Amino acid sequence: MFLENINSPSDVKKLKCDELVALANETRAALINKISNAGGHQGPNLGVVEVTVALHYVFDSPKDKIVFDVSHQCYAHKILTGRKQAFLDSAHFKDVTGFTNPKESEHDLFTVGHTSTSVSLALGLAKGRDVCGEKHNVIAFIGDGSLSGGEALEALDYAGEYKNNLIIIVNDNDQSIAENHGGLYKSLKALRESNGRSELNIFKAFGLDYRYLEDGHDVKALVDLLESVKDIDHPVVVHIHTIKGKGLKFAEENREQFHAGGPFNVSDGSPKYKGGSEDTTVFDCLKKLLDTNKKAVVLNAGTPGGLGFTKEMRESYVEKGQFVDVGIAEENATAMASGIAKAGGVAVFGTFAPFFQRTYDQMSHDVALNSSAATFLVLNPGVFGMTSNTHTALNDIQFFANIPNFVYLCPNTKEEFEAMFRFATTQKKYPVGIRTVRRFASSGKADDTDYSVLNKNKVLKRGEGAAIFAVGSLVDIALSAAAKIKEKTGKDITVINPIFLSGLDTELLEELKKNHTFIVTIEDGIVESGYGVNIASYYSESEMKVKNLGISKVFHSDFAPTELLSQHGISADKLCECILQA
Repeated sequence: MFLENINSPSDVKKLKCDELVALANETRAALINKISNAGGHQGPNLGVVEVTVALHYVFDSPKDKIVFDVSHQCYAHKILTGRKQAFLDSAHFKDVTGFTNPKESEHDLFTVGHTSTSVSLALGLAKGRDVCGEKHNVIAFIGDGSLSGGEALEALDYAGEYKNNLIIIVNDNDQSIAENHGGLYKSLKALRESNGRSELNIFKAFGLDYRYLEDGHDVKALVDLLESVKDIDHPVVVHIHTIKGKGLKFAEENREQFHAGGPFNVSDGSPKYKGGSEDTTVFDCLKKLLDTNKKAVVLNAGTPGGLGFTKEMRESYVEKGQFVDVGIAEENATAMASGIAKAGGVAVFGTFAPFFQRTYDQMSHDVALNSSAATFLVLNPGVFGMTSNTHTALNDIQFFANIPNFVYLCPNTKEEFEAMFRFATTQKKYPVGIRTVRRFASSGKADDTDYSVLNKNKVLKRGEGAAIFAVGSLVDIALSAAAKIKEKTGKDITVINPIFLSGLDTELLEELKKNHTFIVTIEDGIVESGYGVNIASYYSESEMKVKNLGISKVFHSDFAPTELLSQHGISADKLCECILQA
């Protein structure tokens, strides 16, 4: 056993080169132990075990700086840098996050969970090294679809004129989350097929030195290659071909499914825990649109599964030109949606809420300023979305609701989503965003709201004295609080589902002044500058008292949604108490 004696990269260096194969095998076994029992990013990490072992054998972390792109490829790095117990012992699985984290180790330079950032970060580290008069290697580790992101291409462009040490390791596993898309990957394919000799070399086109290795799982060859570029005096791209999911046959064969996921049985890849039935609301709406409107186009940015489009389901629409995956390039998809709408098509772009953060300029300038009537499905927003601090979207309301000429809708039920989707994809006046949660409850009856009448809220329960404005998924909490107040006092209070987050129902707000003295707003995102603050501002010169409840403005991570809400006063019991005290 070699891994039991590895507590830092310095221990890796004590091994003989031919012992590194055994270390790689043990590292992969530790990795499989954790991902099969706790879930995580499976395929990307399985594919980079050998190169990570070679990386720490050749370079001198933390003196030499290694930046992992996306962090989808950092698990083996964590195992070799003193955190192996988090992969070997289930009692310690939660000791580390799924992303690089400087709070865990000096070998992690940045907290990174988004794509295409490593080369830019590494260029900054290199420039900082230069001006501080230091000497060490700076390595950017990129791949798994990250090269298609605009920031990566901008960084490669500048790297082409940079003069000093910079090593860019391109892990080419011929895959993003789903299959790769774009002309860039035609270049990588040509390089793989020519053993790095093709004239179609995007890296050389940027003015970069270039090396290629076909077998990215040959530890000895990897060591020799990395030794050849160590302490190099100019930027170089080290292009290695790896197999995503390496070591698990089913993960190698079904790379999209095993990009990431929950616990699975190592024998066959079947899930250890069966979830409930999938909510197909979003997919059903998109499929109906594509099947009934030849002018409709659904755009995606490397995450087709989020919209329910498995490979089999999307193939026919790809052939018809109605489903477009631009790769990990959300800015491009946003601007394309604007262009499709301007040309007379019906454009829908959907991806996960935290990834929309990259599109702010395009959403504001290319879409809203130009009144392009495209539709944007904002997947997994707020506390009920993803919970890592790199992937949370607790500020989606601040982002979308404050862009002029942009309509941001928030459904609570399946029927509301369906009605909002019909409105968004048939009207021609505004860009429309729809908050899209993992699973919608069903009201059991069709929603006949006329969404063309902007900013008209839904009054779900009429009362007096106090009113609750509850955003989206928090409606049920508000109704439960109202029921508790009725039980305790015999009085009804008002409960409102605002539906529109990008504007106020001023007619309703004026009406409430007649027989209400207290308003509570609850939202499942950051409270500062959120939806409720707008209501408080509206009432600022009146006698109406307003209390805004939401999440505090910090980077929350690894939280249980209902617990985080309760900590911020959002539960039926706490809401009831708050209103009774007022």
